[in-house]
Amino acid sequence: MEATSRPPLPPFTLESARQKVQAAEDGWNTRDPVRVSLAYTPDTEWRNRADFLTGREKVVEFLTRKWARELDYRLKKELWAFADNRIAVRFEYEWHDDSGAWFRSHGNENWEFAENGLMHRRFASINDQPITAEDRKFLWAR
Repeated sequence: MEATSRPPLPPFTLESARQKVQAAEDGWNTRDPVRVSLAYTPDTEWRNRADFLTGREKVVEFLTRKWARELDYRLKKELWAFADNRIAVRFEYEWHDDSGAWFRSHGNENWEFAENGLMHRRFASINDQPITAEDRKFLWAR
């Protein structure tokens, strides 16, 4: 059954914004595209790097491709700022490609939420940095 709301709801406080960021981190670290997509409105709007998406189905397709390419993905998010129904985060994640080359991706996201706590807009800017396996910071088990 699909949730019709996803607390905490806007307007955000410092504590509820931190909860929202942690919930997003936890969800993305599952690497389950369908589960992750349920945190977004059915008509969600995304910009992820140079990809522009609209709707949960497109999000599931995008995330399926992403995690087929970005193996052993591990993500950390940090609250940057918040106001009313918006949250800004900075993040880092590590992953490797199918040749075993490791990367740390750095970025910022701007989020806008509907009244029911589902994310309506997500705009992400991301840069990739090649790293060695020895330089990895995010080493927890899946």
